[in-house]
Amino acid sequence: MAESTSCKICLGALNGRAEYHPACLRGLFGTSVLPRLDLDLAGVSEMARDMAGKMSISGVQQKVLVSLTPDRKQIEFKPTGGRYILKPPIQGLPEIPANEHVTMRMASLVGIEIPPCGLFALNDGNLAYVVSRFDRLDDGAKLQQEDFCQAGGLQASEKYDKNAEFCVKLLRQYASEPIISILALFRLLLFSSCVGNCDLHLKNLSLLTTRDRIRRLSPAYDLLSTKLILKNQTLALPIGGKPEIEKRNDWVRFGEYCRIPHPAIDRVISTQIAAGDDMIGMIHNSYLSAVFKEKYERIVRRSIAGLAR
Repeated sequence: MAESTSCKICLGALNGRAEYHPACLRGLFGTSVLPRLDLDLAGVSEMARDMAGKMSISGVQQKVLVSLTPDRKQIEFKPTGGRYILKPPIQGLPEIPANEHVTMRMASLVGIEIPPCGLFALNDGNLAYVVSRFDRLDDGAKLQQEDFCQAGGLQASEKYDKNAEFCVKLLRQYASEPIISILALFRLLLFSSCVGNCDLHLKNLSLLTTRDRIRRLSPAYDLLSTKLILKNQTLALPIGGKPEIEKRNDWVRFGEYCRIPHPAIDRVISTQIAAGDDMIGMIHNSYLSAVFKEKYERIVRRSIAGLAR
């Protein structure tokens, strides 16, 4: 586990020996005292294998559904109806929990909606990533969520078979307020390009139906920098027929395709550029290793420089 003196939720500075800000714990768990999870990585991995095929969430990354006990003092495994998703480290893919955590936190810097999330030390010191489920309400009610494969009538195996323009068309057809959701998608695609997230495929985008029946792009999830760990990566969803776009003019053209007003396009791009230094600061506050921090900084600086051209 990398050394850091930052809160394992917000990545802000800490005073004293605490690992979390009490307010951050309340935001994630509803209690200012860290709940217990009495398992190590082997135990969590075994639980994930037992849960495979039983959970109402999908994906290749090993994960388990968990909830808090009624007294909020302990985390318990819950194959159905779990309020949180817990993701342990992945063998062969280094530092995935810290990678996903800092990437999600950076997304919030540019106005991308994210669910409460943080890092959680297992008994053996390994860090796991935990995130609150946005399709579950506090009273246990479940909101309807359709990923873009489901919404587009595609099989899960076809998650890499379309492009960003296909996603825009889905939102134009199904979102209750299309321009708002399309603008959110534009912001998310731009951010993902800047952090080297080349795995933003159709199953990592969803339509969420709120309790008042508003259908919109869901909060972001499963964001991480794939370029930190894999070579020769290109965008999972090509934009304008290109596997990768970097320059401002390319993003402006895509924004025009999205029918986003020019002032809004400029505002999103300028916000992303202006956030560069804060993103790099957050990377260095993260629980990534020193080598990965330096590599992630290079990815962000190169992307921001290209976007400014």
